[in-house]
Amino acid sequence: MFSKTAQVNSKQIETIIGQSVKVEGDFVCQGSIIVEGELKGSVKTSDFLKVGAKSLILADVEASEALVSGEIKGDIKVSGYLELTASAKILGNIQAGSISVAKGAMMSGQILVAGQDKNNKAVKKAKEDKEEVVVNE
Repeated sequence: MFSKTAQVNSKQIETIIGQSVKVEGDFVCQGSIIVEGELKGSVKTSDFLKVGAKSLILADVEASEALVSGEIKGDIKVSGYLELTASAKILGNIQAGSISVAKGAMMSGQILVAGQDKNNKAVKKAKEDKEEVVVNE
């Protein structure tokens, strides 16, 4: 599933929001983020994001790669690989380089999957036409 570069060890983790923690604010970082609690605001990392099964994010999310098992109410933008597990619940638009959706995952919003090329013609056309789903690999 995830590339070897996306597999996170404890030395690469920059921020952990524990299960009993509720946070309001904007997170911007270079390292990996693990969210197990509740977060309101925005989340942006140039690395890996893990959203735990019991977590709730009320924010727009941006990451290089992400593994989502919890609930996100906001838009998701992942430049690389996005994996939604069976317990994931997404209420917002999704844009990803590639995506895997497990049986049981819930999504409400537009989905755009167009590879990792930011200059991809399919991405530009979908944005112009506001299409719901574009798959181009």
